[in-house]
Amino acid sequence: MKQLNLVICLFLLTAFVNAQELQSFIQEAKSNSPEIQAYNLRHNIAEEKVNEANWIPNTEFSAGYFVSEPETRTGAQRARFSAKQMLPWFGTITARENYASSIANVEYVEIVIAKRKLALSVSQSYYSLYTIKTKQKVLDENIELLKTYEKLALTSVEVGKASAVDVLRLQIRQNELQQQKEVLEETYLGEQTSFNKLLNRDGNTGVTILEALMLPSEDIFYDENNLSLNPELLKYDKLYESIAQSELLNQAESNPMIGFGLDYLPVSERPDMNFSDNGKDILMPMVSVSIPIFNKQYDSRSKQNELKQLEINAQKENRLNVLESAFAKAQSQRNQSRIAYNTQAKNLKQAKDAEQILIKNYETGTIDFNDVLDIQELQLKFELNQVESIQMYYIQSALINYLIN
Repeated sequence: MKQLNLVICLFLLTAFVNAQELQSFIQEAKSNSPEIQAYNLRHNIAEEKVNEANWIPNTEFSAGYFVSEPETRTGAQRARFSAKQMLPWFGTITARENYASSIANVEYVEIVIAKRKLALSVSQSYYSLYTIKTKQKVLDENIELLKTYEKLALTSVEVGKASAVDVLRLQIRQNELQQQKEVLEETYLGEQTSFNKLLNRDGNTGVTILEALMLPSEDIFYDENNLSLNPELLKYDKLYESIAQSELLNQAESNPMIGFGLDYLPVSERPDMNFSDNGKDILMPMVSVSIPIFNKQYDSRSKQNELKQLEINAQKENRLNVLESAFAKAQSQRNQSRIAYNTQAKNLKQAKDAEQILIKNYETGTIDFNDVLDIQELQLKFELNQVESIQMYYIQSALINYLIN
């Protein structure tokens, strides 16, 4: 029981350290990502457009001079000065602001989606780095094992119980494993650069990777209904709302516009006449109304908005199908990776048992180094498959987390 408790504690500690370490990388990526910064700026621009929406048409000023002064009873008109201001219908400015706010909400959801996708990419790259490092360790252990077999083979050659060909085969196998290790090193450097670029830092920066990952004793249950809360779907809800606000704005803009103005006409006095209004200037307040009687653009916009909402609903339904398929596939592959891991664990135990039998045979003077190579190759295969199963499990878990949480 003490040993079991110790194993459980070590597993929980490892999982906690891994989560903390990976989370720190994700936070660094979110803070440094130029892509996230670009999305933030787009959101800031969209928010600023709310202030832009609070406008009214320009005030019109005009002035004219009568080349041929028209005569009136009170005198000749010399010039004409006008000022006019059109005002939108009640609620139009509020409708504009609401529409701009709805567009800003869409941009905010885009930020959330971008951050989640970045977190998924960082997690997947991190687990790839772990897999490469662990495979290198497995190869190192197998190279050392082959060196031990090589010493046994050399001893057997000296006493005439093995041939030099056996030694050469063991050395060739070591060369092959060394080649695989060097190839993995190059693969690691490439993946390390990709990982660092996700964090927007120098590609050659070293990355601290957890020494060991273990599969949890039980899989976390995820409710498929939570897919409806995925930001990729919420984005369509925000888009639908923005179209609704666009229609409200369209209805407001289809209302008449009211204008207020003032005309001022200076008048010259009539000579040789004396009456009370002689030369009296003219001041004329004005009210105007702009009515879209023959303009069908507002009806067309309403039809377009209706079609856009239907399009958004279709897109959302299609995206939900895609997410549900991805969720089912991720769960299936996660379960497959656990099955594969358990199978490789059984195979690996049997391979080690076979290895012990070969060692005992060597002690009695009989050993077939072809069997040694076969067992070593199987053991390496099972160990590498186990590492890949762990990688697949955590990558699919990260994808499920992206889809559900």
